[in-house]
Amino acid sequence: GQVEEDDVIRFQVTRQKMENGMVYPKLVSREIWKGFKEHEFDCIHVHQPMFVGTQALYLGRKYQIPVIYTYHTRYEDYLHYIPFFREEQAGMWRKKLIWFAKETVIPGYMKWFTNKCDLIFAPTPGMQNRIRENGTEVSMAVLPTGLDDSFYIEDEEKTKTIRRQYLGEEKNGHLFCSVSRLEEEKNPIFLLNGIRCLKEKLPFSFRVLLLGEGSMREELEVLAEQMGLSDTVVFLGNISNEQYLYASELFLFASKSETQGIVLEEAMAAGNPIVAVRASGVEDVVKNGINGYMTEEDVEIWSTKAAELIQSQDYRQVCMEARRTAEGYRASRLAAHAETLYRQCMERKEEMRYEEHTKSGKEHSAVSVFRLFKTS
Repeated sequence: GQVEEDDVIRFQVTRQKMENGMVYPKLVSREIWKGFKEHEFDCIHVHQPMFVGTQALYLGRKYQIPVIYTYHTRYEDYLHYIPFFREEQAGMWRKKLIWFAKETVIPGYMKWFTNKCDLIFAPTPGMQNRIRENGTEVSMAVLPTGLDDSFYIEDEEKTKTIRRQYLGEEKNGHLFCSVSRLEEEKNPIFLLNGIRCLKEKLPFSFRVLLLGEGSMREELEVLAEQMGLSDTVVFLGNISNEQYLYASELFLFASKSETQGIVLEEAMAAGNPIVAVRASGVEDVVKNGINGYMTEEDVEIWSTKAAELIQSQDYRQVCMEARRTAEGYRASRLAAHAETLYRQCMERKEEMRYEEHTKSGKEHSAVSVFRLFKTS
């Protein structure tokens, strides 16, 4: 059913923001603690391992309810947003500290945090393997972020308008798209180099719509002009991307720091084949020659695959396979799966509580009821 606003408690944040717009949560939220005193909860699902995450562990332990964590960010890839951890102009000792933080401190903390939770959701099988390799031993399940139904609905009039706006009346023109934050970890300079190389390989004209905002936008606009791509690449900033994807014929991607690559699924829902750099998150979505291509981080190889795909006789088939892949990411399907996983996790927690009480010679009334229910 609908969730009333009165039933939502907001975790407050500080006024300070990172350069990419990310916010800092407050260290303590009294509203959350008050909410737990006044209401009963069956489980806690947390999406951030620090600040919010540590409070979730405390409340889960205090109220004896399971804590579930979605591991959707590789924090070691985002250290450069903190000024101290930027390697530019860093001396030898600071570079060693940065390396130590990336390779030891953050993986160590994530191992500790995840093993304090009751269940970990990984967005992809590949990410699940990485988490397990880092030392997480608790129960895990793959649960991608789902797509709203709006991503599966095309507004034909709007897509025609978009194509006219960026291609004019050119009948043989093509429109490609890319969606990402314009930040270092998303590899945008590689993307521009790839587009320049692609321009040399294709016998027809095309334009690329870049959707997304970030601290590198100004730098990238200057770079695009220097590369002779001013008429090819269009920077659109942060806008709703559904119909722009439907107006496009190919989705170009270069990020190397994805855990799931949600924008890839959004693009596929609109029937866009993918040409991407091989990376975590990408590997679980893109199937070479089926719904797109992954390549090594090599401009020549990447642009060659893009050129081959858009000119391929199998292009329409690849588009159909992309849509078929996206069907598995509908939010309604994944929500039902998530509910099942929640229930299983809560049952396991009750079983553990029962075993602990049995060992201590005590049995809480709630545990007794649970035991009776399981027996029946």
